[in-house]
Amino acid sequence: MGNTYDVIIIGGGPNGLAAGAYLARAGQKVLVLERRQEAGGGLATEERTYPFFFHNTHSIYHMMVDYAPPYRDFQLDQQYNVRYVHPELQFAMPLPDGRAVCIYTDEAKTAASLAQFSERDAESYIEFKKKLDRFMNGFLGPATYAPPLPTLDQVVKLQETELGQEIMEYSEMSALEIVNSVFENEHIRTLMLYAACHWGIEYDQEGLGYMALIYLNRMTNYRFCIGGSHMVGQALNKIIHETQGVVLNNIRIKRVIVENGEAKGVELQDGTTYYASKAVLSSIDTHQTFLKYVGAENLDSEFVEKVKTWEWDEWSLYQVHLALEHPPIFKAAASNPDVNQAAIYVLGFESQDQLIEHWKKAVKGELPSKPGFNACFPSVHDPGQAPTGRATGLISEMVPYELRDGGHDRWYRLKFKEEHAAACFELLASYTTNITADALYQWYINTPIDIENKFNDMVKGSIKQGAYHPLQLGYQRPNDECSLAETPIKSLYLCGSSCYPGGLITFGSGYLGACKVAEDKGIDRWWSEPDYVSEARNAGLL
Repeated sequence: MGNTYDVIIIGGGPNGLAAGAYLARAGQKVLVLERRQEAGGGLATEERTYPFFFHNTHSIYHMMVDYAPPYRDFQLDQQYNVRYVHPELQFAMPLPDGRAVCIYTDEAKTAASLAQFSERDAESYIEFKKKLDRFMNGFLGPATYAPPLPTLDQVVKLQETELGQEIMEYSEMSALEIVNSVFENEHIRTLMLYAACHWGIEYDQEGLGYMALIYLNRMTNYRFCIGGSHMVGQALNKIIHETQGVVLNNIRIKRVIVENGEAKGVELQDGTTYYASKAVLSSIDTHQTFLKYVGAENLDSEFVEKVKTWEWDEWSLYQVHLALEHPPIFKAAASNPDVNQAAIYVLGFESQDQLIEHWKKAVKGELPSKPGFNACFPSVHDPGQAPTGRATGLISEMVPYELRDGGHDRWYRLKFKEEHAAACFELLASYTTNITADALYQWYINTPIDIENKFNDMVKGSIKQGAYHPLQLGYQRPNDECSLAETPIKSLYLCGSSCYPGGLITFGSGYLGACKVAEDKGIDRWWSEPDYVSEARNAGLL
């Protein structure tokens, strides 16, 4: 049949494209079905304000470029022009007194910055950074690209090694406890807690310390893709087409075709059917995959309940994309010129109490009385993302999806969202000498409801396809029947952020999904296991 493929992938986001690229290059006839007009999902770069101002409208910070297998396996930099800039100054948290807490890729420079606030913290950072690197290189990084073990089995393995025991001690702590056990200065603690928690860890949740360790290690590994984030998605898209695969956009799916408990293909809303001789992979969320497209009638009732209890984040992101007359000059640059070259600015927070109060309000459905957010200016590091002399900017704030006053529908109201954008812009301007209302050409506002509408698998604006908490991570992501990418439906697999290891641009779920399909279906793997995974396994950690 002309509509028969070896593998069909639902969703052309980062993980769906990665899985498709691996399997297509393995000689499989691959079809990727994508709802939006352009594949790539969150890897989106758009001219949303004025021509030649390129805005990364979802994913912008990529933290796993040095680990994620697709970069190496596909030689994305050499063969597909996927190149990154890795700013030396990673984080800057300017303060009203003109100083700034700065985190560099260079440990000595970081220590010098921290020493302005605390000599003890400067020394502690050097030792803690060494420890974080050991944890990341020895286990946390490798575990991201290896199938998860049942929780108790993994704990036993970790307890059998010295490195594993150290990681377990931290894992039982909360992010707040970890940060405060290492650092004493309030400003330094605030920046560290922000970096540890911003991507979805509750600051006081015990049992997620290992996630805080990952984010604290990655604090010096934030990178911008030259040309915009879409360059990564389009490279993977190109690989699929080069190997005679197909990516179809603007597709509306009706159902996954299930016969005798096995996934056989996909039917579209218009009646078109595509059949899969080997596997169907879903990179979208579990609710859509199982409840909408597979159907409860094809699933065990106990499994359906597991899917229904899946929790989304209680917060999402409010983003303001800026087209600016010129790059910002920060007041703190008077004492440290490097500040103008930072990758990420954390603004509006001076203490942990302020930061924690901001997060508490988000969970309660309230906006903060004073904005607080991270900001970046990609064109400072990649001038091609703005016209000569001009600049692009991004304000990104954690806010509730469901507002106590007005619910999520309130985000549709132009006056409301522009008033909040104005408050955010005013805060940004207060830290600079040259960003005024006259310096702003245009802005594009992206609210939690916009995220949900744009990406249907980010329910309630949940940027990781589901909250991070102990029962939705590791072997339990998304549940104990699906964390290895397989599902109760034969030949149906998961490869999205709702599956292990989770969200953000790590490519972990897509990579592991492709590995599992290759293993189950007898497909010859042209790619090898990363050395760091083999080393961790040989060390008894995996």
